[in-house]
Amino acid sequence: MNIPFLDLKSPYQELKTEMDAAYKRVMESGWYILGSEVEAFEQEFADYCNVRHCIGVGNGIEALHLILRAYGIGKNDEVIVPTNTYIATWLAVTYAGATPIPVEPDQKTYNLDPVKIEAAITNRTKAIMPVHLYGQPADMDLILDIAEKYGLKVIEDAAQAHGALYKGKRAGSLGDAAGFSFYPGKNLGAIGDGGAVTTNDDIIAKSIRSLRNYGSHKKYINDVLGFNSRLDELQAAFLRVKLKYLDTWNVRRRESAKRYTVELKSSRLILPYIPEYSNPVWHLYVVCTEERDMLQRHLSDNGIGTLIHYPIPPHLQNAYSELGYERGDCPIAEELAKQVLSLPMGPHISKEQTEAIIDAIHRFF
Repeated sequence: MNIPFLDLKSPYQELKTEMDAAYKRVMESGWYILGSEVEAFEQEFADYCNVRHCIGVGNGIEALHLILRAYGIGKNDEVIVPTNTYIATWLAVTYAGATPIPVEPDQKTYNLDPVKIEAAITNRTKAIMPVHLYGQPADMDLILDIAEKYGLKVIEDAAQAHGALYKGKRAGSLGDAAGFSFYPGKNLGAIGDGGAVTTNDDIIAKSIRSLRNYGSHKKYINDVLGFNSRLDELQAAFLRVKLKYLDTWNVRRRESAKRYTVELKSSRLILPYIPEYSNPVWHLYVVCTEERDMLQRHLSDNGIGTLIHYPIPPHLQNAYSELGYERGDCPIAEELAKQVLSLPMGPHISKEQTEAIIDAIHRFF
């Protein structure tokens, strides 16, 4: 049995009739940028996240970047970011002209550890950017308390958390604003790149609508130096179809995650830890072991695809060498990078496939 890490064909096959109809609707409309499909998706996703505003943009990193720009965060400012995240979180801060300040993760959840944040705050700190890593919300109440104490903005990186719940509230509605990615592999994925900002801040929403479109609210009138970062009509139409199935598909992910957790409990793997406040959507199912590389080779030999999220922490990437971080500066993230392994996960992975993966892991240990 060959089991890919990610299956992107089955979602289309399940929704083929509706997806093809969406494509035809857009193509026959003759309107492909900032039209009725984008407007409709923005309203539907805002309603889903229980916020007043959703602004469709080009991709997830631009969503975070434009939020920072809209809040006036830039040169000489600092933004608290996790050490354990994809580099896009850091890059958004850099694009805005600010400096990413790394804070280590909680050793159970692998998310940004609120206890470690205050030590990283300076008079230049303007925001905290928690990541809902792997589809599990960060501990937002503690983060929001610290932000209120120091007068900081809280910007959620919700790129992996479509539909995730923190104490019953949707990711994307927990901070001042949130950035989502609709990269094809996400829980809510487009057929290409796409992203969105969600917020209850009327002023910021208005600013981002301008910034995404060359700094313009009215054609050929440019109020600020803006960007070209627009969710296009075709992707919005596809996302509208998929949004209707997001909760159902997240339930399927939860069922697969439960199967992994129950069946792998007796293995030597460190399994995901789920706090009481969290109802994750399992964008990724990440296990941890000192024998990671050997396990990955074993699974590959058995036709099972896996990935490492992420093998090199941002502070050790060549792209950030100018910040001067060295190996050993962020030991928790560095140790995780050596041990984490993501097992196949998605709404279309079958019970037979998960059982085959579980069996292969038990044979390794």
